[in-house]
Amino acid sequence: MTSTAPPTIPEGRKAQPDHLGHVIFITAAAAMGGFLFGYDSSVINGAVEAIRGRYEVGSAGLAQVIAIALIGCAIGAATAGRIADRIGRIRVMQIAAALFTVSAVGSALPFALWDLAMWRVLGGIAIGMASVIGPAYIAEVAPPAYRGRLGSFQQAAIVIGIAVSQLVNWGILNLADGDQRGKLAGLEAWQWMLGVMVVPALLYGLLSFAIPESPRFLISVGKTDKAKEVLAEVEGQAVDLDHRVAEIKDAMRREHKSSFKDLLGGKAGFLPIVWVGIGLSVFQQLVGINVAFYYSSTLWQSVGINPSSSFFYSFTTSIINIIGTVIAMIFVDKIGRRPLALIGSAGMAVSLALEAWAFASKTGDTLPTAQGTVAPIAAHSFVLFFALSWGVVVWVFLGEMFPNKIRAAALGVAACAQWIANWAITASFPSLSDWNLSGTYVIYTVFALLSIPFVLKFVKETKGKALEEMG
Repeated sequence: MTSTAPPTIPEGRKAQPDHLGHVIFITAAAAMGGFLFGYDSSVINGAVEAIRGRYEVGSAGLAQVIAIALIGCAIGAATAGRIADRIGRIRVMQIAAALFTVSAVGSALPFALWDLAMWRVLGGIAIGMASVIGPAYIAEVAPPAYRGRLGSFQQAAIVIGIAVSQLVNWGILNLADGDQRGKLAGLEAWQWMLGVMVVPALLYGLLSFAIPESPRFLISVGKTDKAKEVLAEVEGQAVDLDHRVAEIKDAMRREHKSSFKDLLGGKAGFLPIVWVGIGLSVFQQLVGINVAFYYSSTLWQSVGINPSSSFFYSFTTSIINIIGTVIAMIFVDKIGRRPLALIGSAGMAVSLALEAWAFASKTGDTLPTAQGTVAPIAAHSFVLFFALSWGVVVWVFLGEMFPNKIRAAALGVAACAQWIANWAITASFPSLSDWNLSGTYVIYTVFALLSIPFVLKFVKETKGKALEEMG
């Protein structure tokens, strides 16, 4: 008679932290970078019209000032990983916090348009760094049993940052009697909107001194004893620390450092799976989602809504964004990635088409009563359908769909494509809306419709599959 021993469960998967609250604090502190990511990305919404008036700049020039931050984002995202491997994850967080702080002060006190653009680029670099280092740090510190839930803190922090920035903008505008250029303590309201980010930026920097360095980085630089201390802190004293260190070292030895060459293949240039990742990233932006966060106040004012109400609509849109994100987090593992993406595409297409119909009736700076009612409802519906689908699902797909051998490099290319598409939409909207606001939304509607056959034909479901099965 023979007996079969139960399969060995890796030490990391058995980890149960002694103080889960402390682990949540560490994760939340790291996710402050995501909060600043969302805040800085959206805060400019409240200053667009004031900047146009202050510097007497046309739509094309204004668009470049708004969109130029995305160039900084690409730089920050491209460099953060390598810097973190050299000096540590915590140091990169502190650099990002410092850049956020300097950018906020400079943006609040510009003396010329080019000066404001320069501070926007600096803030963009910080956004790019935060977008990379936050998820990486959380994944490396979180106990494996809690990694999925703790990893969602980053996306939650981003949408909360967007909402808070809109609420703060609305509050400042009301203090300035509804005038974006109204004076408050010697500065115009829009300057306070951009400058207030100093507060969360300083908090992010301070919190970075209160959390431990990633054990993976500590092991990579030979600080094994310190890594064991951190592992005991986040995974519990009962874990075999020597075994956990050996697991991490073995995983690091077996990792393939993917390069750009690994992505090439065939007449199309990239491997087919890479093109699918690029397509997902590009469609996520080409539906015009960032118009809702960068230009919504300007958009509503252009159809006759007063500044205070337009700022309030921007805030309520951000709340809808949070609700949609929570819905996606609940259902992405239950009904799958593809069904959510298809539901979102259909919902976005209908919502965008209704906005296009409403804006087609614009006469001067006003909308007829019916269209004036439909437009904000459709705008909120659009953000809801985006948030519960493409806002979350694309990031899940990109983290799962690529084979292990090319995952890191393919993610980098897809993220780069996303920043470029984001820049294209952000830079083009003011000029397009001057040309034909309704026509602009027709374009976004077409992209939402095209995303449906793209998903049906090219995107495979990744729900329930091990990463080793991909590709």
